[in-house]
Amino acid sequence: MSAEPRPLNARSLGLALLITLIWGVNFVVIKWSVAGASPLLVAALRFAVAAVPAVFFVPRPRMPARLLWSYGLAVGVVQFGLLYLAVQLGLSAGMGSLLMQTQAFFTALLAARLLGERVLPWQALGMTLAFGGMGLIGLVAGGDVPLFPLLLTLTAALGWAVSNLIVKAAPQANGFHLVVWSALIPPLPLTGLALLTSGPGEVWHTLTHSSPAFWAAILFMGLANTVLGFGLWANLIGQHGASRVAPLSLLVPVFGMLASALVFQEGFPPGKVVGAALVFTGLMLHVFGGRWWWRPA
Repeated sequence: MSAEPRPLNARSLGLALLITLIWGVNFVVIKWSVAGASPLLVAALRFAVAAVPAVFFVPRPRMPARLLWSYGLAVGVVQFGLLYLAVQLGLSAGMGSLLMQTQAFFTALLAARLLGERVLPWQALGMTLAFGGMGLIGLVAGGDVPLFPLLLTLTAALGWAVSNLIVKAAPQANGFHLVVWSALIPPLPLTGLALLTSGPGEVWHTLTHSSPAFWAAILFMGLANTVLGFGLWANLIGQHGASRVAPLSLLVPVFGMLASALVFQEGFPPGKVVGAALVFTGLMLHVFGGRWWWRPA
């Protein structure tokens, strides 16, 4: 019998806040790292660092190979490959950190369509508010949130949602083991796509002439953000339960938007603020609505 999840204590809450801070700041690191390099190559390097050498010390996750490969491609190529590309094409770090959280809605919709799960009333209302907010951002933000990068980001969030369903299909797999082993899969297709889109010369120049700061950013994304972040997060969920820990991920776009404002002086015109507030309110309702929703006796 598994141990009863424990309430969050001060130490665990502090670790959760540290992880969400790292994940939020990571969007600023992405923005900086893709400024002068192929975004697909940057994503490939991030996963290569996350996989090696950790894969030699972590057991293979208990799941079929087809699910492991599907997860690696959904997360590495679709989710992060498209996100890195969207950021290079003009999506701000702050808006990227917020829009990626729409994966929660895509997960609920896919689960309803493929697994027969119900979309509950507060989830439907939360989705309506959030997608209305994204529509407002697209209408009023103009060049600050270009349409094509916005669509790429939503597709990246859809890839994240697909990976969530793959995890549901393999409940016996350890989350941290899955993160490390699946990181072996994206580097090869991402590097191939980088060679096709940017050319061998640019790829070789990035690998041989990048600054120490660039490689520090790769190490941060691969080790701090992926291995350390997901490892600690999986441990916290194991100790305290997903219902207590997972909602804290809503702090990621808060930290992401604050970091983007501080580092890149990202502006927040009124229309963008209202749109972002609608998205965040929709996310809050989606996560916590079951506790607030009025039910007749």
